[in-house]
Amino acid sequence: MTETIKRIEPRTLKGFRDYPPALMIPREKVLETARQVYRAHGFAPIDTPALEYAEILTGKGGEESDRLIYQFKDHGDRQVALRFDLTVPFARFAAIHVPKIGTPFKRYAMGPVWRGENTSHGRYREFWQCDFDTIGTTSNAADIEVALVIHALFTALGLDRFEIRINNRLVLNGLLAEYGLADQSVALLRALDKLPKIGMEAVLDEMAGYGVPREGGQKVLELASLKGESAAILDQLATAHPGNATLMEGVNRLRELFKVADACGLPSERFRLDLSIARGLDYYTGTIYETFLLDMPSIGSVCSGGRYDNLAGLYTSQKLPGVGASLGVDRLLAALEEMGKLTSRETPAEILVTQFDGSRLADYYRMAFNLRQAGFAVEVYPEPKKIGQQLQYAEKRGFKLAVIAGPDELSRGDWKLKNLAARTEETFTAETLASGVAKALESANGA
Repeated sequence: MTETIKRIEPRTLKGFRDYPPALMIPREKVLETARQVYRAHGFAPIDTPALEYAEILTGKGGEESDRLIYQFKDHGDRQVALRFDLTVPFARFAAIHVPKIGTPFKRYAMGPVWRGENTSHGRYREFWQCDFDTIGTTSNAADIEVALVIHALFTALGLDRFEIRINNRLVLNGLLAEYGLADQSVALLRALDKLPKIGMEAVLDEMAGYGVPREGGQKVLELASLKGESAAILDQLATAHPGNATLMEGVNRLRELFKVADACGLPSERFRLDLSIARGLDYYTGTIYETFLLDMPSIGSVCSGGRYDNLAGLYTSQKLPGVGASLGVDRLLAALEEMGKLTSRETPAEILVTQFDGSRLADYYRMAFNLRQAGFAVEVYPEPKKIGQQLQYAEKRGFKLAVIAGPDELSRGDWKLKNLAARTEETFTAETLASGVAKALESANGA
């Protein structure tokens, strides 16, 4: 009697996705670019566990953030949770390790995080973040460096149409205190952060739901709606609120940031003061950043962060103020894909060595070995199929060059090199093939 096998439907959970090579290769390239930029600015790599005690993560980003955290009991009956970002675990890490490492400490970390939120275009329940932070200093130099690193990162990724929107919680908190709304600042800032998504009237209604008088909410939104040159807005704030020490500290910090960016010769249009951004997480205390692609504004911020001076204080008595930002890798890739900026390749290798005769496998693998020794990424086709089938495979996968040698070429010691895009072919000896490959790749990559 034949046993019936019950097939399981192959599917992924809502909000989760697989990454085939065509998406994974660009993601690895983004991560490698970020790694190079972070290292160039002195940030060192660390990592933290995906799973933490729930008390480590909850209560740090606010009630809305807590509702998105995946929590459960482990086999030891401990209440645990999956990290929802890389910043809170870093604060816990800093409380344990930084007393030995010393401050200031600059780190970067890359890895998946999980949030049980509604999915949308470019927004998933499992996604990668790519963070960099400086902890152990309140110096504005660290805040300024965050903006400069973001700019360097997007430039290194080959993007030029982006805008880093910058604000400072001190400006917002100073104004709220002046308006008598300091006790409602957390609710106000959470509501303000939703302004681009839900509009002014909906924000006012949400503020009213928190008990904020409509007049007070309108004052906050009038401030958030100020437009113009960053320097002019800061001058306007300073003139209107000269005795507000908290606000003035925020204004002066922002002024210095824009001054340094200008001194570095960076395009002023890529750095914009935006008093409407508040960042919804409760732990931010100073400068805040959001980065937008001008050709894809609907995807939202693709690199955000800010200063958090009190977060590590939840785990240690040592003062460990921090500042940093996080690149949303999956959201950036979704934007690049829609903008047509992702290269459609399904292999990291650029050269395919074809084979005609299975009895000469050693020759093909020796050539592949020699080319790899010369610094090239090479794949050998595993079967001696018809050359048309092998070239079709090469073009589908995104190889740039094919190395071809049949029995006649092998007997003469010759190797043909085919440029798959240009449809051109040259013949080289075994000794000169590597130099021919180098020239052909230079031409193919420049095309």
